[in-house]
Amino acid sequence: MTARTFRRAVIAALPLLAACGGLDAWLTDMKQQPSVGTWQKFATDSSGETTPFRGNPQGSVPTHGLAVAAWQVSYAAMPATIDSMSGLVSPVAADERSLANGRKLFAVNCAVCHGDLGDGNGALRQLNPAYGFAPPINGAPTAARSDGYIFGMLRNGRGLMPSQNRIPEEMRWDVVNYLRGLQGRYTVATGPVGFPGQTGDKLPGRSTFGPTVPSAYARPSTTGITKKAEKPAEPGAAGRTGDHE
Repeated sequence: MTARTFRRAVIAALPLLAACGGLDAWLTDMKQQPSVGTWQKFATDSSGETTPFRGNPQGSVPTHGLAVAAWQVSYAAMPATIDSMSGLVSPVAADERSLANGRKLFAVNCAVCHGDLGDGNGALRQLNPAYGFAPPINGAPTAARSDGYIFGMLRNGRGLMPSQNRIPEEMRWDVVNYLRGLQGRYTVATGPVGFPGQTGDKLPGRSTFGPTVPSAYARPSTTGITKKAEKPAEPGAAGRTGDHE
């Protein structure tokens, strides 16, 4: 098919496309594409859409920043990798809020192995005395470690300890502060605050930020979006439909 023949075929098909709902129903480009307008709200319902927004690529740095990005220090569970984060300084003060939140997070994520007191006598060891892999972390050896090193252990994990990266970064510093309390630096309460299934202030709340901005599963909502005003009728037209004050 020559270029001239192809153009003729396209021109001949235009009336058919218009009869089937117009060209907009068939063609998309950079001008006509799914997008989110300024001030447009987001909704978690599908609103008839089947394609979610594209999530951020792995290793992306969120808009609020990170203490250490993946391209700076990998997530490898290796001693040297964790040692490289020893110089990080905690930006979170060990105040009442931080210590209380650190206790909740420690009880949920750490105490099962390290124990409520950080002495290594966790629930797993109480059920099976042969389980003695989790070391005590409330003594002098761990107390001598820097805040950045403990943060790195939570970030990467090492040996049998899995990464605790599911704890949001700013909350991980709360865990570091609470551990310092178990080591005697601060006065802290011990033991779980609540039990599974409880909500409110008994357990840690949801993260203050998501992995993507907006969430990969959010859809645009038409709430608050008004239709474009119709063109006012000519002066003297019957009923003056379309006029606005």
